[in-house]
Amino acid sequence: MQFQVLFGPAAAVAGAATVMAWRVQETRRPVSLKSILLPPLGMSTGFFMFAVPQLRLPWSWAVAAFLAGALLFSWPLARSSRLERAGDVIVLRRSRAFLLILLVLAAIRLALRSWIDQVISPLQTGALFFVLAFGMILVWRLRMLRDYRALHAGTR
Repeated sequence: MQFQVLFGPAAAVAGAATVMAWRVQETRRPVSLKSILLPPLGMSTGFFMFAVPQLRLPWSWAVAAFLAGALLFSWPLARSSRLERAGDVIVLRRSRAFLLILLVLAAIRLALRSWIDQVISPLQTGALFFVLAFGMILVWRLRMLRDYRALHAGTR
């Protein structure tokens, strides 16, 4: 149990730092259709975790987590990043607040996770936060896809 208490928050912080570094790196390259679609497609393979009975959630919890990610957590990311044409390519421009927003979202998720860990099993908590993160990433990337198509067609 002691290992789990120490490892869970440490893994969450390491994961958040990795995602932040990846997001910063992402703004240094041109955006492509592939770079927009691959993260949610790759992440969707994580739904295979629900083949394991200990990771299954009630549908109402899964829907609530997905909607929280899609409606609450994706909004700051979408508002703090936008696509622009830079010559012949389309690039992702992040606002100055982008990294701060990522830090705040990570802190909120870590606080919620430690609270929810007391109510349900750690495995179910992980599954619940995976669904939340998927909702957040999916909506953000769908918005990027819409903007990319508009820029690519020259309507923006």
